[in-house]
Amino acid sequence: MEAIPGLASQTTERRRAAHAAGGAVSPHASLHTAITEQEFQGIKTWIYQVAGINLSNQKRALVMGRLAQRLRHHQLASYGEYFELLRGSEHPGELQIAIDLLTTNETHFFREPKHFDYLREKILARHTPGRTFRVWSAASSSGEEPYSIAMTLAETLGEGSWEVLASDLSSRVLDRARNGHYAMARAKTIPRPLLQAYCLKGVGAQEGTFLIDPKLRQRVRFMQINLIAKLPELGELDLVFLRNVMIYFDMATKREVVTRIAPTLRSGGHMFVGHSESLNGVSDALKVVQPSIYRKP
Repeated sequence: MEAIPGLASQTTERRRAAHAAGGAVSPHASLHTAITEQEFQGIKTWIYQVAGINLSNQKRALVMGRLAQRLRHHQLASYGEYFELLRGSEHPGELQIAIDLLTTNETHFFREPKHFDYLREKILARHTPGRTFRVWSAASSSGEEPYSIAMTLAETLGEGSWEVLASDLSSRVLDRARNGHYAMARAKTIPRPLLQAYCLKGVGAQEGTFLIDPKLRQRVRFMQINLIAKLPELGELDLVFLRNVMIYFDMATKREVVTRIAPTLRSGGHMFVGHSESLNGVSDALKVVQPSIYRKP
C-alpha cells in the first residue's frame, strides 16, 4: 500500500513529543480525538485511489464515525496512527475492514421499483426463449438488489435459463449477501406474493428474520469486483444495474467506469443507473430510453 503523505510523519512527531515529555499517547484518546485536516485529506486521497470514491468535505463526520471504532479496537490515539497500522504487515485484514466501513451504503429490496416494472414489462416480455438472460448487479451491497432481480426473473422466466451476477468492493457485505438472511423488517418492501414464494420465515431462534429460498440463492453468483480496476471476464450481459454508486465518483471516474462496463453489454442490452444519476456527458456508447434507463444500440 502506498504511503499517505504527511500521516506517518505526523504520527511519529506526536509520539516523539509524548516520549520527550516523559509520557505516552493514551490508548483511549480515540474516544475523544478529532480527525485533523491533514488526516482527513489523506483519507480522501487513499479512498479515491483504491475505490474511486470522491469524498466531499461534508463527509468528515462520517469518516470519523465509521473509523473511530477501529481506533478503539486497536487502542490508537489518532487517525494517523491507524493509517500507519494499515501500511504495516501485522494486520493484513484491516485494509479490507477500512474499505468496507467507508464504502458500505444503505439499500433495500426493490429499491426504485420502476426499474423492476420496466425489467418485467419491457425487457423480459421481449426476451427470446432459449437464450440465457444474464444480469449484473454491479454494486450489490448486502444482496437486496440482486435478490430483487432474481425474484423478478424467477417470476417472469420461471425455471428457464437465467442468472444473476452480483458484485461489490466490500467482502464483508458480500458475505452477508451470500447468506441471504435478513431481519424481518427488511421484508416490508418485498411484494407479498414474492415474499411468500421466495422467502422462508424464521422460527424458534430465528424468529423475526427471513431467509432467501436456497433455490433462488443458487441462481445468484457473488464475487468481489472493484469497478475502477480491470474487470474480470464476465461474458455477455443483457442488463447491468449500476445504481446509486456513481454519485460517489467524479466525472473522470464515471467515464472510466462506464467505458469499462459498456462492452460487457450485448447489442440491445440495457443499463440502469439510480434515479438521481445520469450518463449525460459520461458516455455516448449508451442511448437514453427514459431517465435512468439506457440501451446499447
